[in-house]
Amino acid sequence: MTRIIKVIVVDDSAFMRKSLSMMLESDAQIKVVATARDGKEGIEKIRDLRPDLVTMDIEMPGMDGLTALGIIMKEMPLPVLMVSSFSTDGAKATLDALNLGAVDFIPKELSFVSLDIVKIKEELVHKVKQIVESRSLQFRLQRIRSTFQGVKGNTVTAARPSAPSTATGARSSWPIRKDLRAVVLGISTGGPFALLQTLPKLPKDFPLGIAVVQHMPPRFTKSMAERLDGLSQIRVKEAEEGDVLAPGVVLIAPGGEHLTFRSGGGKMIAQISAEPFNTLYRPCADVMMLSAVTACYGPLLGVIMTGMGKDGLEGLKRIKEMGGLVVAQNEETCVVYGMPKAAVDEGVADLVLSLEDIPQALTHIAQGVS
Repeated sequence: MTRIIKVIVVDDSAFMRKSLSMMLESDAQIKVVATARDGKEGIEKIRDLRPDLVTMDIEMPGMDGLTALGIIMKEMPLPVLMVSSFSTDGAKATLDALNLGAVDFIPKELSFVSLDIVKIKEELVHKVKQIVESRSLQFRLQRIRSTFQGVKGNTVTAARPSAPSTATGARSSWPIRKDLRAVVLGISTGGPFALLQTLPKLPKDFPLGIAVVQHMPPRFTKSMAERLDGLSQIRVKEAEEGDVLAPGVVLIAPGGEHLTFRSGGGKMIAQISAEPFNTLYRPCADVMMLSAVTACYGPLLGVIMTGMGKDGLEGLKRIKEMGGLVVAQNEETCVVYGMPKAAVDEGVADLVLSLEDIPQALTHIAQGVS
């Protein structure tokens, strides 16, 4: 018999509580066991009912979503899906939530009635089921619990778990590939947290440019790029038309648009466009990777990390065909083991590494040091 997924919806808007509940319960496997009007009420119901997942509004009177999330992660870690506004402030608060331990978010505007309501409902239901059924989830929550054991007083700090070092080979067997010309990285659910654990650990003299597709709506990618830039030794920015993918520079595809590349003067030059329109995601990792293969003057290092679905698989196949190298995040440290699993199952991945090992491996592969 299929297990019923128990969800609590926390939102100060009665309309939002009702609409989210209706969308979630459109699937027979999901049951909304309670709703709450603010963080304090939500905490009480979570303690009493112990749901499998919580949707949590960020902006609420009384106890807001970030405060409630901090208490949840400290006392009773469980999957929390944030509901965020499309505003710049909303994007920044969402990144704070993801760094505190929230597994993912949905933009609040996407929860209202629209022409795409069926697609939105299906995406929400699929996301909830994938997150709850993730075999790596309990491992991640246990690491968050361990992290918060050292928190003093009422101060909540970002969860910084230390992942196990597992790979398809010892570190001594990691290759050195100084012929690689750039890194192309695809990531989705759980991505902001994973990028915070990866990019700031790369050295300031990292010899390759890095192009990133993170499935996110507009405004969110700019806020994420700015935060990562402040934490990293290398330059991180939201990609703009005409940007050059240069050594030590990370270009993050803008939310809602595709990042592609053209060649010019021996360089990879960024292009930003809403086309193609027929992709499941925009930005799309496959679109970016395939264009990079065409624009690049040599082999690429493809990286695929936590996320649902299989975006990036076709691009990684092409990277391999052209003599490149592929690194995939392992199941144990993914929030959702979908995109990396697709690469591993197809035999595309050369290395399958923990989140902790990925920045060291990239440095070793590109520079010959770790």
